Amino acid sequence: MVKRVLIHAKDLARIGPSQGDHLPALRVALGVSVPLVLLLLLGRPDLSIYAVFGAFTGMYGRADRHRRRLRHQTKAALLLTAGLTVGVWLSVLQVQGWILVAVEALFAVVGSFAADRARLKPSGPFYSIFALGACASVPTTIPAWLATAICAGSALFSILVGSAGALRERAARLRSHANGQVRRPPAPVARRNWPLAARSAAAVRVHAFRYLLAVGTAGTLGVLGGAGHANWTMASAAVPLAAANRRGRIHRGIHRVVGTLLGVALTALLLLPGFDSTGLTVLLMLLLFPTELFMARHYGMAMMFFTPAILLMSQLAHPISRWVLVADRGMETVLGAAVGMLVAVAVREPRAA
Repeated sequence: MVKRVLIHAKDLARIGPSQGDHLPALRVALGVSVPLVLLLLLGRPDLSIYAVFGAFTGMYGRADRHRRRLRHQTKAALLLTAGLTVGVWLSVLQVQGWILVAVEALFAVVGSFAADRARLKPSGPFYSIFALGACASVPTTIPAWLATAICAGSALFSILVGSAGALRERAARLRSHANGQVRRPPAPVARRNWPLAARSAAAVRVHAFRYLLAVGTAGTLGVLGGAGHANWTMASAAVPLAAANRRGRIHRGIHRVVGTLLGVALTALLLLPGFDSTGLTVLLMLLLFPTELFMARHYGMAMMFFTPAILLMSQLAHPISRWVLVADRGMETVLGAAVGMLVAVAVREPRAA
């Protein structure tokens, strides 16, 4: 037992080597900043939640070649937009409580199958689950179709940013041909690191069952416990399941708890000066760069920046007491991550896998 605790403690203290992380971080920062600036100019920073979830498209396919990244980001954009659209309609219909838990748990199953089939990286349907719950929990002040359009437009811009390198490479090839030089094609990406590349159909079904069990249980406990936003509990329960094995899921859950609690404390500090909506939007843009910068190197540190970004986004959409916001998110994260880790340990891979 002590040995396992030491292993997890060492993992929490270790930061992986840099692998050109600043480039994906810059793509994500640019992909989210332009839509947010446009909303600021239009005087509607409260709609940032729809643009930010669409911009999360830029987090996918960070290590892929341009053509493969385009395919992955397109599939991720469809999944994100679908989750957000369901959440917006739940908000319009003022659906909360048990129905929200049921819909989000079922969507987690569908999202798990879709993410596994598309071999998305980051793996799993976490961001689309989060989009559904977050949008369902804030009042919708615009037509539902417009919220979906903002998300889709933001996702499309992130795809264009991610594809910009392909245009640069094409221009370089044309210059090389014009100068009589022949460039060798780039080496193919190694497939051994693709998520779920060798996962069997039975393992995919078991993985989807994990999402159903974790998200449904966390949401149920959140509703029974009177959680301010059961969607945060459900999203936290989905985080550990994205890892490829049991040990990785435990590590990811611990990182989620520690990183989120540090992020909650950082959020409390950021809210002390009493920034207006413009200041909160600027902070939101700045926080997403370090989030993506550390996402592959240290998940806990990434969560320390991701948490205040999400909380500031929620404040822009539906302001509440900052102390209630901070206290609720801390408790709900611990509860949800604990459920996710328990499910990860209890539900094993099928023998055929």
